[in-house]
Amino acid sequence: MAPVATSERQQETTTAATLKATSQQVFNPFYSPPSGDDGDDSYKYAEFKPSFPNVSWEPLKEQEVVERGLFADPSKANLLSAATKVKDLTPVIGTEIEGIDLRQLTDAQKDELALLVAERGVVFLRNQEIDIHQQLDLARHFGPLHKHATTPITRNGLEEVHVVYNDATRRPDPTAFSKLELWHSDVSYELQPPSTTSLKVISGPKVGGDTLWSSGYALYSSLSPGLQIYLEGLTAVHSGVAQADGNRAAGLPVRRQEIESIHPLVRVHPATGWKSVYVNPGFTRRIIGVPKAESDTILNFLFRQISENPDYQVRFKWEVNDIAIWDNRVAAHSATFDFWPATRHALRATPHGERPTSVEDYERQTGKQAKDRQLEIWKQQGIKVEVDTKPKAKTPRYND
Repeated sequence: MAPVATSERQQETTTAATLKATSQQVFNPFYSPPSGDDGDDSYKYAEFKPSFPNVSWEPLKEQEVVERGLFADPSKANLLSAATKVKDLTPVIGTEIEGIDLRQLTDAQKDELALLVAERGVVFLRNQEIDIHQQLDLARHFGPLHKHATTPITRNGLEEVHVVYNDATRRPDPTAFSKLELWHSDVSYELQPPSTTSLKVISGPKVGGDTLWSSGYALYSSLSPGLQIYLEGLTAVHSGVAQADGNRAAGLPVRRQEIESIHPLVRVHPATGWKSVYVNPGFTRRIIGVPKAESDTILNFLFRQISENPDYQVRFKWEVNDIAIWDNRVAAHSATFDFWPATRHALRATPHGERPTSVEDYERQTGKQAKDRQLEIWKQQGIKVEVDTKPKAKTPRYND
């Protein structure tokens, strides 16, 4: 007769079997929506778990957006004087602020926060008690809120919330995606892609699940003058087709017809006047008007600079109730999927920005010259750097 297992051993066996079974449900975390969960309705934030209502929304139309950073005191005195500590995490991207309660910000402080985020790419604030309704209200200060056509909303029906949720039922499949393609700027395929976006982690692993951001300003500044000028004249297609196809393949609704939009490769931020490379592996598909081989080569070079060059990046290690606020117009980002089988749950509020503006259009519309961020920073530091915009060809050191 077989030995009788104790209830404890039975529980261990059941847990192991369940984990093994669920681990077979692998997925691509970028194009595969989080359709399932672990079924634990006693979970503290069950009402914010993902849901996919079968509804249909009208196509987005162009909306008026007021750039709040233009109203900010350039010194940001109202915001920074209220902080107990302000620390830049790298020279080019990422600032952490302590002593600020996002629930208590005045409109002037919100405007200055928008400018700070525009300048630094992403700002981090830890241990914030702001709830999702207050987070949405803060986001509305920066622009009308985006409703995502394919990713989940909350179970309690908050259509303007983008739910980020992964648990033990979803194991990332490294055969289904490369780390490079996880890098993206949120819904850059929209006619008016997002601006000052916020994400708050409400439940997370003890370790892992970090997010990285990469600066489009720094990437632009790193390029040779000749390449900068060339890229400024190009446009590229950004596509939402793959995300929509991912939903359909999973039997999930697509709430708004997918679109593709054409945006400049180099855009200018309306508040800073700085130039930023605006492409991303997740959604940018091809450059308009150049041979495919040329388009593929240029995009692959830019994608790899975004994803591989640590000089442009900042990495944030989340704790519960931390919030990141970043400017999708000038920074791409990628999550890490190293925490399975733990749960990671976050809520995003995503305001629309303006239609991306090329260097030529910005200078024509404003009468101002668009700037290279790094040159402007050096100028503020009293450092003068000469830039030869017409490099001379070098004499070859060989003969036929």
